[in-house]
Amino acid sequence: MTFRPLRDRILVRRIEAEEKTAGGIIIPDTAKEKPQEGEVIAVGPGARDESGKLTPLDVKIGDRILFGKWSGTEIKLNGEDLLIMKESDVMGVIEQTAAVKKAA
Repeated sequence: MTFRPLRDRILVRRIEAEEKTAGGIIIPDTAKEKPQEGEVIAVGPGARDESGKLTPLDVKIGDRILFGKWSGTEIKLNGEDLLIMKESDVMGVIEQTAAVKKAA
């Protein structure tokens, strides 16, 4: 099954947080919060302005984004938990610099 968001909506897969802290403490599932970071897996065509002109979205497929804790609507698609949200719910795009990519 494929899914195509409409207007300025995007489909996001949450990126799970680490299960261990930097000090080595394992975080139990009951203490974990929902991740606020995700990967964009589908985008709509964009919103229309007052004159009817299509304004494309700033995010694209593959972008890693940050969003609010209660942003979006949770859905299950092909057995996978995903989020549908408006582009306005996105706080920013995480961009890796060339130096970080080389170190990895």
